[in-house]
Amino acid sequence: MGSDPIALPSLDALIEGQCGEVDIVAVYTQPDKVRGRGKKIAANAIKLWARENGIPVLQPKRIGASEHLEIEAIGADAILVMAYGHMLPQSFIDLPRFGVWNLHTSILPKFRGASPIQSAIASGASESGVSLMQISKRMDAGPILDVEKVEIQELDTALELDNRLSLACVPLLGRGLPLILAGKSNPTPQNEVEATYVRKLVKEDGALDFHCSAHSLSRRINALFPWPGTRVEFRGDSLKVGLARVYSDRDPEREPGTVVGLGESGILVACRAGVLELKRLQRPGGKMLEADAFVRGYEIPVGTIFSSHPMTDLGV
Repeated sequence: MGSDPIALPSLDALIEGQCGEVDIVAVYTQPDKVRGRGKKIAANAIKLWARENGIPVLQPKRIGASEHLEIEAIGADAILVMAYGHMLPQSFIDLPRFGVWNLHTSILPKFRGASPIQSAIASGASESGVSLMQISKRMDAGPILDVEKVEIQELDTALELDNRLSLACVPLLGRGLPLILAGKSNPTPQNEVEATYVRKLVKEDGALDFHCSAHSLSRRINALFPWPGTRVEFRGDSLKVGLARVYSDRDPEREPGTVVGLGESGILVACRAGVLELKRLQRPGGKMLEADAFVRGYEIPVGTIFSSHPMTDLGV
């Protein structure tokens, strides 16, 4: 059960026999929706994968009584969930004899909820991971069978970390799924004292306040790329920022938001503490470009002051 491309490496591993002898009897995914600039109804990547591999696809708007009957008829021994997008009722969770298991992209109990990848980067964590968790009634609170950890690097955006976490699912399933299907799994309860929760992101989270430190701003910019994306305003244009890093911890002694330098590797902006380097930018209707290429076609003079806007609390 999944609706996001992050699950594709896991599906490939399952069908290629990397996780033991497994027969995928059905794929559940979200209903087709409007996608792309053409605003046409289209299938997601999970449905397309299932079609290519000859696996039945089911797309209920919600999980209800008819889905209970479907699962009973299918006779699945276990259900694997990753980025599906529907809450599963307890009566559904109780159906398969070996349980319902979730691949959650954090080292639980940290970052339960809707935005664990972005929250790990925004918080300054040095590592993330995927937890193989048995689903229970409470969100992301079930016992953990195993974890595959992944290092977070300085210039990781949510896109890069998402890609590496998707690949980290493969060895995790290779270790865990044979135990589950043999009835030999022994998951460990989570420590509720250490639990943290993160919310669904919204477009308004992309505002930047240069009265914050360069460290917090660089983490936020990288965490929120590609969506919802962070922005700066210049001469009536909203410029999307795709990558940033801390250029200096020294106090620039300039008004926060002031462009204090232009270099080959980025646009330098004064913050309350330190100097931020904007490394990739995108103008309206344009492509995301490295900063040196961007400023060749879109001049931003030294001394420009980017306005600051209050930043929403990401809960990290």
